[in-house]
Amino acid sequence: MSTFNLVNIHVTGYMDDVSTAGQIYIPISDETAGEVIEIRSALNGAIITADAVITPKIGGTSMTNGVLTITQSGSAAGDTDLSRPTGARTVAAGDAIELETSGASGNAVSVHFVITIKR
Repeated sequence: MSTFNLVNIHVTGYMDDVSTAGQIYIPISDETAGEVIEIRSALNGAIITADAVITPKIGGTSMTNGVLTITQSGSAAGDTDLSRPTGARTVAAGDAIELETSGASGNAVSVHFVITIKR
């Protein structure tokens, strides 16, 4: 019988409009508890005016070095961005990861997120 050790797992999130100030919450289950090691985004269209700054939080506390900046200059559908938090990144079962957008950019554009958690 084959066995494997699943070390990194992924949870996903979706934000309807990255250009309107607000946040989404991604719930954490027993199977997804661990340390957030990477956050990736994929933009679904061009944003204008200013960068969209995404601040990841757990229990209202910002992850250290976790801010993800979606650059408006040259942005287009399919653009991806990345952050690698270094502290305040441990999530337990029952927690929620909050992704808060600054709402500084323009155009109503959705964005998908993939969060990698090391178990």
